[in-house]
Amino acid sequence: MSDTTPVRRHGRFWLYAPFVLLALLAAGWSGIWGFARSKVDQELDAGIAREAKAGRNWTCRERSVGGYPFRIEVRCASLTLTSSRWGDEVKLDAGPAVAVAQVWTPGHIILQMTGPMLANLPQGRKAALDWKALAASLHLSGLAFERFSLVLGEPVLTVTEPGQAAAETWRAAAAEAHLRPNPQRFASDGTVDLAVNAKGGALPALEALIGNGQLADLDLQASLSRALSFRRGFNPDALEAWRMAGGILDVTKLVMTKGPTRLEASGQVTLDEAHRPAGKVAAAVAGVDRIAGINVGGLTAGLGALLGGRSDGGQSNTAAGLTPLPPLVLREGRVFLGPLRLPLQPLPPLY
Repeated sequence: MSDTTPVRRHGRFWLYAPFVLLALLAAGWSGIWGFARSKVDQELDAGIAREAKAGRNWTCRERSVGGYPFRIEVRCASLTLTSSRWGDEVKLDAGPAVAVAQVWTPGHIILQMTGPMLANLPQGRKAALDWKALAASLHLSGLAFERFSLVLGEPVLTVTEPGQAAAETWRAAAAEAHLRPNPQRFASDGTVDLAVNAKGGALPALEALIGNGQLADLDLQASLSRALSFRRGFNPDALEAWRMAGGILDVTKLVMTKGPTRLEASGQVTLDEAHRPAGKVAAAVAGVDRIAGINVGGLTAGLGALLGGRSDGGQSNTAAGLTPLPPLVLREGRVFLGPLRLPLQPLPPLY
């Protein structure tokens, strides 16, 4: 006799379950991404409104927020900042820009921008900054700033003063800047560390000071106290708040090489009551005979008494082939090398 017991058919649930689960996850993720996109839009609108109340009007033309599924991208066809808060109108115009953050690391923001950036400044001055490539990186921990980096490829800065026959142009093969809170001092006095590096630079003012026709490399390391004064931007209000708070730019290392010329310096710079740079810098040079038309060798010999008490750092510079200079002093808008005033244009107020 044959077995007539019906064969039990297995359901197809497990065949379709992975696809159903994937669809549910995709729908859930789309909802989460859409919520994040909406929050970014709201924060951008709120930030622009806050800036407008502070006298700074930002315009992001053709703003869009995209990047689905794993990124948040904010794109602007162009960026404009207009401010008349401090007297004459200041206007900055920049090309297309995009800010990108991965969904799983929203505190790491990458910014890319297309040049040039054009600026109309007070007293009829104009500036134009162009570059071959620009990339900036901002790291945040919650709302706390961790570090900021900016890298420029072949930057060119041109500044035009009213009445000048020709504009002044600074250019470099590459430049970068890095900023981070000082691990020991940020909590106590808001100090941040700054590092700037430029390669293959050409600057007319530097050529007038140490003219040998060579391109210059710059390496700067410094710390800036009371840096929270600039949390709302770099502007006259922030500079005045920084000055009143006793802010100091402490240059721990400045190395400039220009062909056979080498300059090493350190010192402190503040702002005086007339809003001009003021301070004292210790420097040593090699491969240069004249600075701004002054014979360095003769000056050093004539000020032997002042140089006799130099520190061990100065002695090590001498051993390295560097000749210590008299102190470089910024005072009352003038630049002094020891007791001698250099034949340079007076330093203008920063604001």
